[in-house]
Amino acid sequence: MARRKKVSGLNQTHGKDESAPEYRPTTLEQVWGDEGHGRYKTMDREKYELYLSGLSKTDLQKHAAEIGVVPVDNRDMLKKRLVAEFRKHVASYRMPKQEAPRQAKPSDEVTKILREGR
Repeated sequence: MARRKKVSGLNQTHGKDESAPEYRPTTLEQVWGDEGHGRYKTMDREKYELYLSGLSKTDLQKHAAEIGVVPVDNRDMLKKRLVAEFRKHVASYRMPKQEAPRQAKPSDEVTKILREGR
């Protein structure tokens, strides 16, 4: 009789390869090697939120104006807006690569019909 495995010792897989995701460039700057670090100095959300938490209210409003977000008086709302803009920026640099669709070879009948137009 085989032993039963404990549920905590089991793993579940989804079949997706998570090693080094590759992204396709969406802008000309990305083709030339821009990785998006210029505007926010990072692409990591946690690091950006840590940076924002270290800013005073005045510095936070100045940063918002530099980024292009309208600086509001409510600190929490301003941080939420800045993080939302940051997420949009990161998403624009991380468009997943798509495989080219496979083109099926046309059947003999379709090839025959297409040849009639010559």
